[in-house]
Amino acid sequence: MKFRFDSSWIIYFILSLTIALVSSPVSAAQTGDGAKLKKVGSSISPSNPNNDVSGAERRVPGTASTDGSTDPNFVIGPSDVLAISVWKEPEITRTVTVRRDGKISLPLVGELVASGLTTQQLQQTVTEKLQSFLASPEVTVIVQEARSKSVTVIGQVLKPGSYDLSKSMKVLDVLALSGGFRDFAKVTKIFVVRTAPDGSVQQLKFNYKKVIKGRDLTENIELQPNDTIVVP
Repeated sequence: MKFRFDSSWIIYFILSLTIALVSSPVSAAQTGDGAKLKKVGSSISPSNPNNDVSGAERRVPGTASTDGSTDPNFVIGPSDVLAISVWKEPEITRTVTVRRDGKISLPLVGELVASGLTTQQLQQTVTEKLQSFLASPEVTVIVQEARSKSVTVIGQVLKPGSYDLSKSMKVLDVLALSGGFRDFAKVTKIFVVRTAPDGSVQQLKFNYKKVIKGRDLTENIELQPNDTIVVP
């Protein structure tokens, strides 16, 4: 009797082993990716699925705002930092600070008043001045730092410094941004120092305890650029 060798089971075994070897790395990779996705996802709050950061968190206290940079109606003031760009003219393109007299200086243009103008008006003024020297100049004016629209907090607060005033804000709003009071702050004797256009100086009192109790809300005044809040 002759023994008949059947090789079909060997072929089946080899095919099975090959499939298993090919499938294993894929499974491992999928497991790794799943673990990685889970780790990244764990840092996202359920109430904030896009992991967005609020405006208050994005803003750095004590630094000037750039909120007016894209607003063509932003009114320029002294100490504002402007980026003036002239297309294809790197010798004229530069960053300038508005001087106390409200003026800036540019090559070819010379001195011109910037304070009191909107960014759009200044852009038009610079364009007109350059037309005597350049054919169809393209000028862009951007406010890099709106230093003229700021208030200062000094004294017994956790974060003294300058805070932007690009929108309407009152004394309580800025005190909240300054991080609160230090242990020995005299919160009933806070005052705001304000310089009037004629150069005279005013001291406007602010009693924190009264205001938060609603007893004298008139002291929670709307702040003006360059006001200084003093917390003794």
